[in-house]
Amino acid sequence: MAAMATVPSYTPSLWVRLCHALPRLDLTMQMRDNIFVPDSWEYQQTLLILSSLSAIALVISLLVVLSFLIHYCCCHRGDRSEGSEEEEEDEDGSAGHGYGGRKGRGICCVTWVAVAAVTLCCVAIGVGFYGNSEANDGMYQLTSSLLTANYTLASIDLLISDTINGLQLSISGPLTTMEELFTGSKPFLVSTRNCRRLSENVINLLSSISLARSSADRGLGNDSSISGAPIAALTPAPPSVAPTLAPSSGIMPSPFSPGWAANTLMVNEDYRWLSYVLLLLLDLIVCLFILLGLAKQARWLLILMTVLAWLALFLSWGSLGLETATVVALSDFCSDPNAFVVNSTHFNSGTSSDVLDYYLTCSRRMNSPFQQWLTQSQRALSNIHTHLSSLDRNALPQFPKAEKSLRDVQQILNSTEGNFHQLVALLNCRGLNKDYIDSLKGLCYDGMEGLLYLSLYSFLSALAFTAILCSLPGAWRSFPSDSEEYEDSDSESEDPFTSHQARRQTATGSQRGALPSFYNYPGAGWTPPFSSAPPLPTPNVSSNGNPGYESLPLTDRQSPPPSYSPSMLTGYGGSQSHPNPAHSRNLYSR
Repeated sequence: MAAMATVPSYTPSLWVRLCHALPRLDLTMQMRDNIFVPDSWEYQQTLLILSSLSAIALVISLLVVLSFLIHYCCCHRGDRSEGSEEEEEDEDGSAGHGYGGRKGRGICCVTWVAVAAVTLCCVAIGVGFYGNSEANDGMYQLTSSLLTANYTLASIDLLISDTINGLQLSISGPLTTMEELFTGSKPFLVSTRNCRRLSENVINLLSSISLARSSADRGLGNDSSISGAPIAALTPAPPSVAPTLAPSSGIMPSPFSPGWAANTLMVNEDYRWLSYVLLLLLDLIVCLFILLGLAKQARWLLILMTVLAWLALFLSWGSLGLETATVVALSDFCSDPNAFVVNSTHFNSGTSSDVLDYYLTCSRRMNSPFQQWLTQSQRALSNIHTHLSSLDRNALPQFPKAEKSLRDVQQILNSTEGNFHQLVALLNCRGLNKDYIDSLKGLCYDGMEGLLYLSLYSFLSALAFTAILCSLPGAWRSFPSDSEEYEDSDSESEDPFTSHQARRQTATGSQRGALPSFYNYPGAGWTPPFSSAPPLPTPNVSSNGNPGYESLPLTDRQSPPPSYSPSMLTGYGGSQSHPNPAHSRNLYSR
């Protein structure tokens, strides 16, 4: 943390500090420090312990779902007899809605629990989409900063290579020709040899100012292969058109290349982003089809979605474990990134810790580690320019054949000075330090926030699918079976104008048995006196099952038959052996 106080424009966020402060235990349940050392087995054990918490939560979820399944499958077997006895009361209290009583209340509760769980899952999906976008933005900023730093380093190596090549060309070509021409004039020959010696000095100094070379590549001097080997690891390309192909090997190259790191991160980020999008779409499809199955009462659809919900539950808890380990490891890195960068880069490329500290901190109190070499190179180039100006004034009038060689050396020197000024600007710490700060902000701000949102999504979706798996079996058990749906469809096809309540009342009445007709009492051997009258018109059945006579004229309506007490029926039964039609007509004419 003391090192991070010197880094401008970056401070660890609150979430980084909170996650970094989490206690760490290894497999032997001993406390470990929270220093980011990804290659250490002890550090990997602490991450493994933290990620195993999601596995424990998965086991708890499975036990909860299993207990609910046992409750539905075993404990409800004894309720079937009670349900058959209370079916009549439930049907009478349903009021045409299909549910009533204790059964209706239970079905309603189970359905609303499933709907609430699906709603929670949809909220989690929204959080997941936002977190996936934030993490992708952070990784894009990180890779963009790495590509910009790679372009800067490649430009530095390219300028050094061009300068060395130009000076070597001047030494092997025009300066050698001038030495041959000035053989007879000692002052001019000395000036020419001083130019050669200063050019070799500049070559040696510039050969020591590469940020991407290992110690074995330094001090190559006047070797003609110096232009090829040092820049083999870097390619000078702008960040917008930098190569995005996957590296041929997963092994980190030595020396370390920001371009290789950017390409590797981009490929991995593409796969990560796509995986989360597919997982979110799977959860969304499961939630939508569960709502559709509840609305349509489609048992087969809910069974299929239950299988997919099991898969989503395992994926949610598994992704939560990976996200937990990643968040903790990232918080350890972001709490003190300088320590890890200095150690790992020094191990991979052998770059001096002073050079790294200069570019990582970019403090005004620190001098550039290349200041001495740049100053000496600048003085050497100025001396070469002075010697060439003297030869131009004094040697050309005496040796006109040396003019072409002298002009070539002056042209190479002008190009070298232009490259040198660009090199001084690129070697300043502000450019690379800005890329470093931008990469830290992208990784530790947006990337960390995105991972936290993804962790919240995984946790909420796991809870939601646990509740869904607990409630769906009770929901589809309440749906009518295929035989009941077939009977309902038959009754609807016979009389489409009869209401659902009337059909249920008719079915209930048929189970209780048909009542005997008034005219079919035992021993009836005579015909009712009005049997010869014209038949009564069939009343229209209204939508609520009540007979209506609205379509008949008032004069054509018949009065209903009178009601009789049991004593009257007994009297009628006693007189049935001597039927008297006249008496009957008088009786019904009253």
